[in-house]
Amino acid sequence: MRRKAAIGISAVAIGALVGLVGCSASGNADEDKVLKISYIKTDAFTALDTLFTNVKADFEAANEGVTVELLPVAGTDDDYKTKLALSQRSAETAPDVFYEDTAALRSDADAGFLLNLDDYVAEWEDWDQFGDAAKAAGAGDDGSIYAVSLGTDTRAIWYRESVFEAAGLPIPWEPETWEDILDAAAAIKSSQPGVVPFNLYAGTGTGEGSNMQGFYELLYGTELGGDALYDSETSKWVTGSQGFVDSLTFLDTLYTEGYALTPAQALDPNIWQEVFGTMFPDGTLGATVEGSYTPSFWVEDGSYEWPEYADEMGAVAFPTQDGQEPGGVSMSGGWTLAVGAKSANPDLAFEFLTMALNKENALAYDKENSQIAVRADVAADPSYTEANPFIATVTDIVAFTHFRPATADYNQISVEIQKATEAVITGSASPEEAAAAYDEAVKGIVGADAVVDKS
Repeated sequence: MRRKAAIGISAVAIGALVGLVGCSASGNADEDKVLKISYIKTDAFTALDTLFTNVKADFEAANEGVTVELLPVAGTDDDYKTKLALSQRSAETAPDVFYEDTAALRSDADAGFLLNLDDYVAEWEDWDQFGDAAKAAGAGDDGSIYAVSLGTDTRAIWYRESVFEAAGLPIPWEPETWEDILDAAAAIKSSQPGVVPFNLYAGTGTGEGSNMQGFYELLYGTELGGDALYDSETSKWVTGSQGFVDSLTFLDTLYTEGYALTPAQALDPNIWQEVFGTMFPDGTLGATVEGSYTPSFWVEDGSYEWPEYADEMGAVAFPTQDGQEPGGVSMSGGWTLAVGAKSANPDLAFEFLTMALNKENALAYDKENSQIAVRADVAADPSYTEANPFIATVTDIVAFTHFRPATADYNQISVEIQKATEAVITGSASPEEAAAAYDEAVKGIVGADAVVDKS
């Protein structure tokens, strides 16, 4: 989503990278070559722009005659994905290096948008710094590597301690069930009428964020656990799930009882700006579910600087429905860098990618962006572990986190989930009706043979 970074690179690293891919760092061998770099940039997420701006300068200095053209896309994650897909239609517009969501990677690899990087990473010394999970994040269905991870994240409940204390709730607050969340919300509402007790994103306004920072925290904490959305044994989408109905029912209770934002607020695509820029600092919000990158909003030079955040905020795992094992729920995403299959200069493109993801640049990106490091040398660096007071909490959550199904039809399924949550919070459908509509929509998208009924 949205983070900040400040980057630098050593001449030694540049030289090593140049030697790796066999491209000349001097002379005119690469003259008149242009590398197009596509990525997302918003007012709150400037981290990649900072990263690529610095790498551009270093890369051009090391490769005479090469021009790096930065192509930032302003908008939501969905806006970026749409523009990226459109650019892939032609070699003239397709980027050489681009920011790639892990959820879209396999379908994009199948579509022929991503260059197979197996031969490149096999010769890249830094590849050993990436753990198995990080490597798998960039793998396609065929097991080949098509992208390299920038970092990963988890989701947690972020809560304002003074609000919870005023409601007579213990600090640290450690909910064990969904009922514990509702009880806390009720206590906050009764003690502080001007405070929104618990924000849980829902609806189409915040797009994929409604699922990653909302519904999935509920669904994956129900009886079917990691198979609640997509059954791993049969490789089919789940329908008829009681857990799906229960999750919508919890959401309905949260909004109907006035514990959450109003539906109009929830459907505002920019509501997160109010959550982090105003409500938490002003003490008018009790808690929200958001990613491990949350502190990046409040740090010095962050979008919403709030020096007191480390003392005022707490973070805790979202509980499972009834406290069943493993006790907590999280979602992880993570974005990668990929080389375009249509690139006229794939060697140069991979060199740019490795420069952007060397230790120095990855360390700076992860620290300022509050990312969970995927390079072992970055994770072990003292400056990384000391940069974020919540790093231990959000990293521990990795133990029970989940990832979205990386299938070609996932994006359509995601939209149907958003529609179901929107129908419930606006009162246009009951949880049962919304779940039934979702089931029918899924069958229409993937076909009756690609679903498994868990009723």
